[in-house]
Amino acid sequence: MSERNKPHNGRDKSGHFKVKQTDVEDLITEPNGVDFVKDDVRLGGAIEDTGLAASERAQEIHDLVEQNREDVARLADEPET
Repeated sequence: MSERNKPHNGRDKSGHFKVKQTDVEDLITEPNGVDFVKDDVRLGGAIEDTGLAASERAQEIHDLVEQNREDVARLADEPET
């Protein structure tokens, strides 16, 4: 089998995924910023938020995931009627 020399599936030569890095808040305030974000996510799959509020959003998402786990566990333990 021949050795693959090309990056695969959006990865750079070191094997890490390449994702667009930008401050999402600054991008959204531009006139067509929301459309740019939607297109980048649709085409690339993700945008890495490098802004100051990025960690706040990450904490909010973490809290939602934990809440969802608790809800699923609670519903899975309830007997069906």
